[in-house]
Amino acid sequence: MLRSVVAKVAAVAPCAGSLAGMAVCTWIAFHLGLSFGTVGFLYIAFMVLAAFYGGFWQATLVSVLAVASLDYFFNDPVFSFRVARFSDWVELGVFEFTALIISRLSNRAQVRALEAVAERRDTDRLYQAARRILLVEGASELGNKVPSLIREMFELRGVVLFDAFPQAAYESGEPAPDALRHTREAFALNTESFDPSQKSWYCVLRVADGPVGALALCGAGMRQLTVTALASLVAIALDRTRTLDKQYHAEAARRAEQLRTAMLDALAHQFKTPLAIIRTASSGLPAVGALSETQGALVRLIDQEAKRLNDLASRLVSAPALDDSAFDANDLERQPEPLLLSRLMRAALQELQQQPERDRFRVIAPVREPAVFANRELTLTALVQLADIALRHSLPGSPIHVGFTVQENAVVVVVRSQGLVVPASGAGLDLSIVTTIAADQRGYAWVEGEADHGTVFSLSLPVVYASAQ
Repeated sequence: MLRSVVAKVAAVAPCAGSLAGMAVCTWIAFHLGLSFGTVGFLYIAFMVLAAFYGGFWQATLVSVLAVASLDYFFNDPVFSFRVARFSDWVELGVFEFTALIISRLSNRAQVRALEAVAERRDTDRLYQAARRILLVEGASELGNKVPSLIREMFELRGVVLFDAFPQAAYESGEPAPDALRHTREAFALNTESFDPSQKSWYCVLRVADGPVGALALCGAGMRQLTVTALASLVAIALDRTRTLDKQYHAEAARRAEQLRTAMLDALAHQFKTPLAIIRTASSGLPAVGALSETQGALVRLIDQEAKRLNDLASRLVSAPALDDSAFDANDLERQPEPLLLSRLMRAALQELQQQPERDRFRVIAPVREPAVFANRELTLTALVQLADIALRHSLPGSPIHVGFTVQENAVVVVVRSQGLVVPASGAGLDLSIVTTIAADQRGYAWVEGEADHGTVFSLSLPVVYASAQ
């Protein structure tokens, strides 16, 4: 209540002060016998003060009373009003024109002064916000802290931050109704808007690569330039935290890969000792005594598989260790290229260790084979695994047929073996590897059993034009 009274008194103080000064000036001028022109200039001074500090309407009141005082005290006959004279209207017009010009200039100067103060205040706030926001690390931590920080520093009713890539929204305070929806729309439309009814700004967060989110500032008496600068600051902070997160995950992946390589190396060395004992024992069994044909076949199978495991362990041991150079950006990106699956299948068969194993495969390539769009090394690994699965689940010495089915958007490798029917869950880790590689390249891998015949192992990969759609 007291503050309201003080504000009202302060509002009329320029007019009251000018009228009081004009009254004192009139008394002194009348007793000193000053001329009409001299008193008129003194009145203009009081009217200018009222216009500058009180505005046009207070200056108008002062100017009307000034003309009336001049006419009553300093125009003959004194102590009488004759406002109907033309000179009186000229005097009033001059006073009013002066009041209008002075009040307009005063208002403009005051507006510019207020804008300068607001600009200095916003600049200081932006500086302090930049210092605190750029100290935040991690996208989730940024989302939890930044809305509260902005609301506190810029004295807002509510703030909404929308991070586009994880599709996460963070709020602080009491945002306007449907603020989140408007914030998402600002991101989707890539535009900036202002709702005057809610005094809310909705601005998109942009970096060099495009929009990364949006920001809502509710209850904001902020200039557009400040809003744009704040949005740019938050966008840079979002982009920076994402870069830091990527670097952190890349470093964690590198360390995990180094640990995995060390563990595989240790396991490979541990495998080689029991495998050497198994091979020695199996090689010594024929010397113990005569073996039947079945026993000899089993001994040879044990020796063959033990040798195979030993070779695999040796490959693990001799594999080059991963270092920082192995994590070059070009190596991490699996660049696809047009490939003919029939040629790659023949290359995969050459990876088999035994020539008799390679001779069991019958490859029939299509007459017109479209190229698939895939990574060469990954696809070659998948085909080697398919060939190995077919060998292990087929009758010894039986032929294995490899065909290719050309579909509308894909080429399917079909590996058909003779033997037991193998369910999808019984194909083991090898089929899981093939399935993962296929899915990574927008393809599929599956197993189908053929009653009284064997198993069909299939791998489908998209053709070049289909991948570009």
